[in-house]
Amino acid sequence: MLSLPPSVRIFLARGNTDMRKQIDSLAGLVAHVLEEDPMSGHLFVFCNRARSHLKILSGKRAGHLAAAEAAGARSVRMA
Repeated sequence: MLSLPPSVRIFLARGNTDMRKQIDSLAGLVAHVLEEDPMSGHLFVFCNRARSHLKILSGKRAGHLAAAEAAGARSVRMA
């Protein structure tokens, strides 16, 4: 469970993301595809084709935070 301040927005990347991408590549996707500032403090969520893994990127001026999560045998449902 995350407790986020009301100022934090959550962006879901449409389509599939190569989960081999590292923090800098994901930040590049945020900047060039989503046209958002990766250092804004918002959360950016990426999912692989099988929807079995998520990566969440959040950046502040002090640095990036990336978290990866596997969904196990079930897939993540994204509407």
